[in-house]
Amino acid sequence: MVMLLVTSLLTWWYTDGWRARAGIVSHRLDATIDYFSFDLLLKTLFAPFRQISAGNVDGPLEVKLRALVDKLFSRVIGAFIRMTILFIGGVVIVVQVLVGVVILAGWVVVPLLPLIGFGLFVSGWAF
Repeated sequence: MVMLLVTSLLTWWYTDGWRARAGIVSHRLDATIDYFSFDLLLKTLFAPFRQISAGNVDGPLEVKLRALVDKLFSRVIGAFIRMTILFIGGVVIVVQVLVGVVILAGWVVVPLLPLIGFGLFVSGWAF
């Protein structure tokens, strides 16, 4: 009876349980990618940053040049902010991938820890 319970537990742990844990890690990664909106940031990389009045400007040459400089400055600021967010998002995703790999590797090792602990106890090993 106990052997059947242990076998069932280990079967679940290394099949369905591991798949479920990998699904959780994958979902968290997808949510982070969605949170940072990489596709939208790349599409609008050089779009003006929060410039409400970016329409056509009529008037003398001085007014048109000033509007051009304003739009250009707004685009540079927007590109800088979007690239910063993309960089931070990339770092967060790399960290999440590394943590996910550690979690999945740890999931494989956890059932072995009582056996390792018992072996260390029997051998007399102490911290």
